[in-house]
Amino acid sequence: MKNIGETIKLLEHIQDNPEATQRELVAELDVSLGKVNFLVRSLVEKGIIKLQRFKKSHNKMGYLYIITPKGMSEKAVITRKFLENKIAEYDRLKEEIEKLKSVVGVAAEAEGD
Repeated sequence: MKNIGETIKLLEHIQDNPEATQRELVAELDVSLGKVNFLVRSLVEKGIIKLQRFKKSHNKMGYLYIITPKGMSEKAVITRKFLENKIAEYDRLKEEIEKLKSVVGVAAEAEGD
């Protein structure tokens, strides 16, 4: 799944703030309005979230973002996958850091001679 990090953040935010507007989601996720719209439509199409209209003010209608039972399961799956990816990335970085430390250590010892 592309956009896994943004998807997790989006699901977390709408779980806590189902009345959030897409503009609020833009600020929370630090992505464009088009990206939020794309993510929301994608999640609706997959049945992960559903939209429910509600009266927000005297003149405007708003939407509630509701995570479906399927969405809760999917959120757990993608969060686990995201965590596994981050752990693998951490391990790669850790290995790279150790290699760089050994190169710098060798270079520092050579200069000391």
